[in-house]
Amino acid sequence: MPDPQDPARSDAVAEPPTATVAPPGQARPVPAPPALAVRRLDDQLGRPLRDLRISVTDRCNFRCVYCMPKEVFGRDHAFLPRTELLTFEEITRVARVAVAHGVEKIRLTGGEPLLRKDLHLLIGSLGGLRTPQGAVPDVALTTNGSLLARTAPALRAAGLQRVTVSLDSLDDATFMAMNDVAYPVAKVLDGIDAAQRAGLAVKVNMVVKRGHNDHDIVPMARHFQGTPVILRFIEYMDVGATNGWRMDEVVPSAEVLARIGAELPVEQVPANYRGETSTRWRYRDGSGEIGMISSVTGAFCHSCSRARVSTDGKLFTCLFATSGHDLRTMIRTGCTDDALAETMAGIWRQRTDRYSEERGRSVRTPPAPGERVEMSYIGG
Repeated sequence: MPDPQDPARSDAVAEPPTATVAPPGQARPVPAPPALAVRRLDDQLGRPLRDLRISVTDRCNFRCVYCMPKEVFGRDHAFLPRTELLTFEEITRVARVAVAHGVEKIRLTGGEPLLRKDLHLLIGSLGGLRTPQGAVPDVALTTNGSLLARTAPALRAAGLQRVTVSLDSLDDATFMAMNDVAYPVAKVLDGIDAAQRAGLAVKVNMVVKRGHNDHDIVPMARHFQGTPVILRFIEYMDVGATNGWRMDEVVPSAEVLARIGAELPVEQVPANYRGETSTRWRYRDGSGEIGMISSVTGAFCHSCSRARVSTDGKLFTCLFATSGHDLRTMIRTGCTDDALAETMAGIWRQRTDRYSEERGRSVRTPPAPGERVEMSYIGG
């Protein structure tokens, strides 16, 4: 297992040898946009493509029990060879085509994305993209926070605007039990502070699992109340096959909200945009905002506008998908941007995914364990 006190040294992922490395602190040049016919892409249920989540590594220095349990992702686990990872140039190319098709938000995920060496260079490249209307796509990052204290300034200088930090408890014993590598809460909080000092907007995601950390719901709310940080509570999901998900371990958002509201009165506020995953609530005394992501009890498939690209270049149209579409082979065998754009468009237009809604109505049988795609591979 990696050393939890210095995760960067033990698990950093080098850029594949085919990549062109720019001088430190500088973004790679972004090629001119392809001459693509720009048109809104709707799937079979009328959902537009607006968000792209890209996993830049399948590695992580944590072994969270709901994502990468140690008994499965142990010392002998075979992660993807570095040559199979999309290079930064390949990622930028896929993102450029997606932006031409209407994507407005790009989120870098993992694994732990900050284990990918020189990630700020990729952020700089993505920041050079433009939507058909000339706007800069919103580029964000999800991280466990362990490397933020040392990387936040470079990320911000490269153009990153927002970061989401996964933090499941403020209690060391609980947090260490959930990350399963004895990583202390204080170092994640240091990373959050460093991100704010660097000028990054910060959200914190707490996955709530009954019997594990649900006693920390109100303490987490109190800790971030009165700060610029937006805390969001996520229902424990049945992603992948290794986390042993059970419905009785899900704490419904309604229960989370009731626990908080009993001590810290809140009121609902409108969504920022159509398709937002989180319902928004603010403290009635004006001291901040929280969010509820009800992915189990209040599935939002009907408005889902997100596509995902795995570490090795497969396009997935749902977090709960059982298979993806290989873009890397197309790219590495010399396809044109037009061909790549048409392939991506065709995949999205055929999309019918609504797993969580069907599971919630008991009209969908969950995939067999061997068919599920793990969150560490596809990104959250």
